[in-house]
Formats: sequence, C-alpha cells, structure tokens
Amino acid sequence: MSSYFTRTKDLTRTRRSLTDSPPPSPSPTDKSFRHDRLSRYDSSGDNVADKLGRTSSYTRRETRLASLNKQEQDTTSKDYKKLYAEALQENERLKSRLQDSKQELVNIRTQLEKVTQRQDRISEKSTQLEAEKREKQALEKRVSGMEDEMKVLTELKTDNQRLKDENGALIRVISKLSK
Repeated sequence: MSSYFTRTKDLTRTRRSLTDSPPPSPSPTDKSFRHDRLSRYDSSGDNVADKLGRTSSYTRRETRLASLNKQEQDTTSKDYKKLYAEALQENERLKSRLQDSKQELVNIRTQLEKVTQRQDRISEKSTQLEAEKREKQALEKRVSGMEDEMKVLTELKTDNQRLKDENGALIRVISKLSK
C-alpha cells in the first residue's frame, strides 16, 4: 500500500511540474517574423504598405472572411427551413419504404407458411404412401400364404375324398368276405 501511495504522489508531482513550468522562449524563426513585422512600420508607427497604397494580405483576408461569414449567416438562416423540409420529405419517403417493406415481409411470411404446409402435406402423404405400401406388401404376403393354404386344402380334400372312396370299397370287400 505504501508503494501505491508513493507512486501516485510522484505522478502528481510530475504533473504539477509540467503545468507550472514557464512557456518556452520564442524560437529563432519567431524572432525573425517579429522583426519583419516591426520593420514594416516606420518610426511614426504607420504601416509602410499602407503609405504606398497597398492593402496588406491580413486586411484582405479579414474582409474576405467577414463577407463569407455574412453570406454563411444569411444562407444558414434560410437553409434551416430548407433542411427541415428536406428532412421531413426524407422521413416520409423512409416511412413509406418501411411500410412497403413490412407489407412485403407479411406477403413473404404467408408464402412461406403455404410452402411449409404443402411440404407438410407432401411429407404426410409420403408417410401415408409408405405405410400403405407396407400394408399392401403385408396383405400380399398374407394372400400368397392363404393361396398356398388353399392349394394344400384342395389337395387335402382330394386326398380325403380318395381315402373315403377307398374306405367304402374296403368296407364292401370286407362285407362280401364276411358273408
């Protein structure tokens, strides 16, 4: 904890020393510009360029900036109304686009629901068809099994009839022998 305290204390000292330092002395180029400005004035303090009838670039620039500022103030006051009207138009246009997008979204959702319902019906039909196919195969197997049984039954009936006929003949022969 003491190391934290000393570190923050050192930081505050550093900050104070940077802000409290006096401004640096002017550079040699700054001194030469000041000398050039002073040399434009003669001993009476009048600007030498003004005496010659020329305007300084500073005054030309100031007048140009002043006229531009005045024009900007005039145009900005008029532009606020124009900008407001444009913003309203833009808002209305965006609102209409939003409404169109919402309506399109609703249409797409209904189409999607229809397609999913169709697919569900198709899948249900396909499962029903598969179930029907299975049932059909099972029934066909049963029918083929029953047909086999019918063949066996008919064979058994014919065998049974043959045995009855043979039994009757044997009974007749035995009855003749016993007489």
